[in-house]
Amino acid sequence: MAEASAAKKRILLVVSSYTDMPPTEEEKKENKTPGKTGWYLPEVAHPYASWKEKGYEMTFISPKGGLADCDPDSVSNYAKDEACQTFTKECMNDKSQLPTVKISEVADVAKYDAIFYAGGNGVMWDFKDNEAQNKAAAAIYEAGGIVSAVCHGPAGLINVKLSDGKYLVDGKTVTCFTNDEENAINKTSIMPFLVETELKNRGAKFSCVKNWGCNVEVSERVVTGQNPASASALGKAIIDLLEKK
Repeated sequence: MAEASAAKKRILLVVSSYTDMPPTEEEKKENKTPGKTGWYLPEVAHPYASWKEKGYEMTFISPKGGLADCDPDSVSNYAKDEACQTFTKECMNDKSQLPTVKISEVADVAKYDAIFYAGGNGVMWDFKDNEAQNKAAAAIYEAGGIVSAVCHGPAGLINVKLSDGKYLVDGKTVTCFTNDEENAINKTSIMPFLVETELKNRGAKFSCVKNWGCNVEVSERVVTGQNPASASALGKAIIDLLEKK
């Protein structure tokens, strides 16, 4: 028992493989090429820093596997952020890409302690309907593990179904990048869906605070954060749960 309790906690950290944003109406009128998207740097780097300090083992996952592009705006916006600087040096190549594997390449996925879906606009196109990731999240949860996500990352929770046929988020209190926050950055019209709306449609109880405020919800073993400002607190909330296991 002592050996089991001392075993390293293991987390699957999932990022988007998608990079091509559709143009906004304004960009169409001005014949502008939309900027690239991807996964959002602080939403990975901030939890990673906390988990690394605890000695947890992390495996980076993306829907396509291989090199996953970081959102360029997040790289420039957080260039002076210490945790982001460290993560960039330790984990990314000089093109702001992160080496990943597909979830199907991970053996005994249900034995992992947690799965965490990072955000970034890219996830809106490649998380929700990824059957392999959905099944992995359900398996981890039903084995007593944690399913977690931040910002747009809860897009990866929308279609996770448990073995009893219920959606994972049904009856759980969750949060995500809100409809109001999406409106505030003028992205609503180009998004394929709104995460808040879809979570509510799946029976979730939705929680939010003012735009850009820190907000983390822990509902049984589902842990969600509202936006980039919530990523550090979410990482610590997962530590609290894992240390009780």
